[in-house]
Amino acid sequence: MVVGDTLLDIDVEGSVDRLCPDAPAPVLAVEGEQARPGGAGLAAALVAGRGIPVRLVTALEDDEPGRRLRGLLDGAVDVVAGPSAGGTAVKCRLRSGGRSMLRTDRGRGEPGPGFAADLELEAALAAAGAWLVADYGRGVAADPDVRAALARPLARHVPVVWDPHPRGPEPVPGATVVTPNLAEARGAAGGEPVAGSGAPAALELAARLLGRWDARAVTITMGSGGAVVRHRHGACSAAPAPAVDEADPCGAGAHFAGGVAAALAAGATIDEAVTEAVLGAAGFVARGGGAAVRRAGDRWLQPVDADVPRPAAPSGLDAAARLARRVRERGGTVVAAGGSFDELHTGHTATLEAARALGDCLLVLVNSDESVRRRTGGSGPGVPLAERIAALAALDCVDAVAVFDADDPRRALGALRPDLWVKGGDHDPAELPETPLVRSWGGEVVAVPYRPARTVVAATTRS
Repeated sequence: MVVGDTLLDIDVEGSVDRLCPDAPAPVLAVEGEQARPGGAGLAAALVAGRGIPVRLVTALEDDEPGRRLRGLLDGAVDVVAGPSAGGTAVKCRLRSGGRSMLRTDRGRGEPGPGFAADLELEAALAAAGAWLVADYGRGVAADPDVRAALARPLARHVPVVWDPHPRGPEPVPGATVVTPNLAEARGAAGGEPVAGSGAPAALELAARLLGRWDARAVTITMGSGGAVVRHRHGACSAAPAPAVDEADPCGAGAHFAGGVAAALAAGATIDEAVTEAVLGAAGFVARGGGAAVRRAGDRWLQPVDADVPRPAAPSGLDAAARLARRVRERGGTVVAAGGSFDELHTGHTATLEAARALGDCLLVLVNSDESVRRRTGGSGPGVPLAERIAALAALDCVDAVAVFDADDPRRALGALRPDLWVKGGDHDPAELPETPLVRSWGGEVVAVPYRPARTVVAATTRS
């Protein structure tokens, strides 16, 4: 459920090769125009682009830009709209060479009188697995009926993510996580200025805002510096961002907040959700930001063939299960492989690379130290579990790593339900105890060519 102010974003693209003869201003030779939902509409469209059903509660006016905006949203998200006043808010960016030269704004886009009176918010919002308040300072988040409705999911412990705006209201007390950027946090914190920059300053600001907003957690985004999280109970965490060539960060905040809400709805912890959302927002920026978003069928998407840096794969059975679920929802093939991977060598990496080539993600199950001890009857692996996980997670071909403590991986496989369970060619699938289980849900066990190389290798890290 996304609640907030929806705008119409228009990008006018062109080239500049001369100045205006009567003023020192560049002349933009227009080559094309792209329109997309903006504000809360973009946040909703980006979440829906992941294959997640989304309902958008917003204000829309029956003017030409408003009707155009409705058309852009139609079929992509379920829209519950009250009346708007002051003209649809339109942001038009004049762009050349992938960068904005000038932006024009028009229209107030404010909720009209009695905006939420006829929206039947209780029925519209009851089934949501998470709420995202995408506030763009136009008034939807300040509506008393909307704020009263937000108390209901909080009472049921449904996650509420609040993406604030400097001109908007304060979050409702008890929000699960509030997601200002560093500049917004400085403006909202008030009081004595916070010295310094980066993560230490952000954590200090988050401590002030936790008390002011009575939130469960505050996460402050820092652009290329990633994000920090401070919890009500005092714990802190940081989520670094991979380096990207930032051409246009427009829309990255909406992508991040939507990513947090989507991950919480899928059962992630706040720290896990923020980490996933930071990586997602970095990829979003690397692929061109909001300017690269296009409608394909009933989804708003970016091109997927851009070269996006990939950080180390997440670890943990829950994270691997969420990844498997997302890949299946997109119609992709989930591949899993497993072993102890003690002293990682080129035979291991060849098997894993071959496994990844068979599908759309590779989940690696690794024996715990105790599992290795029981299997070998010895003192345990030569390389401790934490180091084995780190080496596997840093491989380009590995998308997630999970640990199993049993003598075989059947229990973990039952949680992941891969389409393919891949073993090296030195194993006979017919003799494996996990083969009947994998085949029970329509999966298959396959062997890939075995390379008995014993060269110990350093991890092939992600670019």
